[in-house]
Amino acid sequence: MDERMERAYRAAARMIDAEATDEERALLEELGEDGVLVVPGCYDRVEEVLSLLCIPHRRVEAGWLDRRQPRPDQMLVVNCPGHLSPAAILHVRAFVRQGGSLFTTDWALKHVVEPAFPGFVSHNGRTTGDEVVRVEVAPDAGPPFSDLFANGADPVWWMEGSSYPIRVLRPEAVRVLIRSRELEERHGEPAVAVRFEVGKGEVFHMISHYYLQRAETRTKRHQASWQAYAAEAGVPADALGDVQEFADLKLAEVESARVSARNMRFVVMERARRNRSLRRTGNGPANGNE
Repeated sequence: MDERMERAYRAAARMIDAEATDEERALLEELGEDGVLVVPGCYDRVEEVLSLLCIPHRRVEAGWLDRRQPRPDQMLVVNCPGHLSPAAILHVRAFVRQGGSLFTTDWALKHVVEPAFPGFVSHNGRTTGDEVVRVEVAPDAGPPFSDLFANGADPVWWMEGSSYPIRVLRPEAVRVLIRSRELEERHGEPAVAVRFEVGKGEVFHMISHYYLQRAETRTKRHQASWQAYAAEAGVPADALGDVQEFADLKLAEVESARVSARNMRFVVMERARRNRSLRRTGNGPANGNE
């Protein structure tokens, strides 16, 4: 793990916490200690981002899914590489169809998403290098993702060596949330993050690893201090507490970390809001096999 990016994520988490509303804090509390289940991977570490964001979650091993199906009101995160058994794939498919939220990264595209939900997205057969690309919110991302890069943000995204580009097979059903023209030029596909619905549930997938390992300072703006970025985002310095440990961080590093972390928070908050709506209408999902 790059030490600078670890600190960049901590700084980004401070900014996100300073922006949180009372309603958002209440929604996270309602989600519960096991509202988010995380299958660890040997490459990615989404759980570290969840911890920095103070989002409750519980770790479950891949074998847990061989025997059990998450509840439809939960979110399941499968880290890269996402090696699951055929029995686990069947449980993941049923979980989403009944209302669950699935979030996967990188090689889980081929190992989880393709076999569980064929015909929506696929690996295009190429692999990226260890590189960084500029990213932008897609025109049809929709709220809340449409404001992910507010205030003139110009983030970059790190591609792990051998990441799997995402080919969208059904553009009418798959919504691209984040895209990159540079990724398309180099590897044939622009999608960085996608979402699609299956039955009553939804699937989110993102290329590369969620815990970004590095960023690049490409412009004069990128080279500015991270405090300049906090000011751009409208987060007052006095809301961030003691920030001495972040003093040497560049704008590009914290901006990239914040975009990554905010995207995860948006996905979790969408799950929490859906659960609240279902409870209020009396149409909450039935419990699964916990």
